[in-house]
Amino acid sequence: MTETTHHRLIILGSGPAGYTAAVYAARGNLKPALITGIQQGGQLMTTTEVENWPGAHAHLQGPELMEAMQEHVRRFEVDLVQDHINSTDLSVRPLRLEGDGGSYTCDALIIATGASARYLGLPSEQKFLGRGVSACATCDGFFYNNLKVGVLGFNDYVVHEAIELQAFTKKITIFTNGKELALSDKYSDEIKEFEINTKEIAKLEGKDYLEKIYFTDDTGEDLDGLFVAYDSPSSIDFARKMGIMVDGNSIIVDKDQQTNIDGLFAAGDCTGGFKQISTAVGQGAVAGKRAIEYIRSQKIK
Repeated sequence: MTETTHHRLIILGSGPAGYTAAVYAARGNLKPALITGIQQGGQLMTTTEVENWPGAHAHLQGPELMEAMQEHVRRFEVDLVQDHINSTDLSVRPLRLEGDGGSYTCDALIIATGASARYLGLPSEQKFLGRGVSACATCDGFFYNNLKVGVLGFNDYVVHEAIELQAFTKKITIFTNGKELALSDKYSDEIKEFEINTKEIAKLEGKDYLEKIYFTDDTGEDLDGLFVAYDSPSSIDFARKMGIMVDGNSIIVDKDQQTNIDGLFAAGDCTGGFKQISTAVGQGAVAGKRAIEYIRSQKIK
């Protein structure tokens, strides 16, 4: 039988929100555990240059920033655990989590598992992540000034991202990958500003960077960048199973990053909103501080 490990605070997720919460909790003497999952660092591990993080040096890379954040939490002796949590029981106290590699209990829990963008699933797609394929127009649109770009999706979010890109280029095509557009009235006028391509995508090609997109009818189109704009599912299925209230693909939190479950907080991209490093770090700080206050208020030793 697997031995259960108890921590005053457990943080799920090893992106900017999770690491920041861990630093605050460690400085609050909670001795938190941060369960990283199999893939550490979140979406920044596939991000190339980071230019919107204050104080960043020229050509700062996403993986480099995440390595620095991880080293930071190591200095505070945060317990870094690599495991995949597959079930929880939030109806008991302490809260209980079951992973592939162990069982855990905690007095408070912070979910900072980010948002995993839905990509096409093409083998050629992985080659161009950060080299022409992106999931964030706000993050990477700057690099495509006056270049030809595509936005992949079929609902309101694709129009939202296309509008974001208009600040950098007017050469924008919306690709639906064989699906019919399903837009609300909100974007009925804005969609008219963009060229629409409904063909199903077969593959992406290029040397070091994306250069062309091919379709299943054997036609192709030159392209400098492709922005994936499907709604990000993040950890919503997991949250629903735990009984956490969600709105669409976002965990609902209050101003203190508290969810509807006592002692359970969420921070970063999994809560929706402006998906930026600075936002995640701010929410992580609030969640870490509020978790400290919660545990102290419960007089949990």
